Amino acid sequence: MEGAFLAYRVVREGEGFRGSVVRLPCEALPPGDVLIKVAYSSLNYKDALSATGNPGVTRKYPHTPGIDAAGTVVESAAASFKPGDPVLVTGYDLGMDTDGGYAEYCRVPAGWVVPLPPGLDLRESMILGTAGFTAALGIRHMLHDGLAPDKGPVLVTGAAGGVGSVAVSILAKLGFAVTAASDPANADYLREIGAAEVISRETLAAESPKAMLKEQWAGAYDTVGGKTLENVIKSMRYLGVIANCGMVGGGAISTTVFPFILRGVKLLGTDSVQCPTDVRRDVWENLAGPWKPARLERLVRTITLDDLDGAIGTILAGKGAGRTLVVPKTKLQG
Repeated sequence: MEGAFLAYRVVREGEGFRGSVVRLPCEALPPGDVLIKVAYSSLNYKDALSATGNPGVTRKYPHTPGIDAAGTVVESAAASFKPGDPVLVTGYDLGMDTDGGYAEYCRVPAGWVVPLPPGLDLRESMILGTAGFTAALGIRHMLHDGLAPDKGPVLVTGAAGGVGSVAVSILAKLGFAVTAASDPANADYLREIGAAEVISRETLAAESPKAMLKEQWAGAYDTVGGKTLENVIKSMRYLGVIANCGMVGGGAISTTVFPFILRGVKLLGTDSVQCPTDVRRDVWENLAGPWKPARLERLVRTITLDDLDGAIGTILAGKGAGRTLVVPKTKLQG
């Protein structure tokens, strides 16, 4: 492909980093098997870290963030894809050290590409994006380990965030009584998307010298980590199951073995980056079918490339709710 394309490009400036919308020549695209015209991307916490120079996410600059992309195939060197195919890409190295979805085009290895499953359009797939995929993957883990609606209520921490919102929606659709932990200002939104109860996130952040607390939840989806996860572990019911995917509240936890050996609590790590292809496709098929959130549009706001600076600041400040859809164009393009 010849010509140029728009991208949100992050560059290093002295000790800091700056992002702006630029026009890049097509030869600036990384090598790969499949060239995709991007219709939608989304904003995740990891994108915000990449855009602000976090070395645990991105080490090479200049860089185009965007760990999600959905669009149509333009060129393919792989027999499994042909021009015009609707596809999506999440995980692997996209938007980390490989230029990502905040651009009109991206080019990736064929092994990263998932055919758009029936039941989702391109916009819906990116309303879900990595956040929705991660939520569904963690729920898949919990169900595999015995969680069922008749076992009792399920807690979701960081419930108003991207992963949390989708987790609340899916669990409610599957028949679970969901307790959402969040800022009380988000209570109406969380009840609207399926929460049966909303509690203040502060109730899970208190220090306690006890090895175990009162049994409350049969399952928990934790997106926070840190002190919150410590208290969740202490508060699980017998044979309770926890999926964890986040660390916005801290990457370290201090706990004892007692919840695990006296209550049989299970703590399941949830990694969406290197998820095997067969599991990845199965999760997306569930998201397109029986697990598809009932009020998907309620979860989302839509921005363009020139809105990214402000949106990145909002998500880093922990003030965002729901999902942010990114259309790879500028306001001047309409």
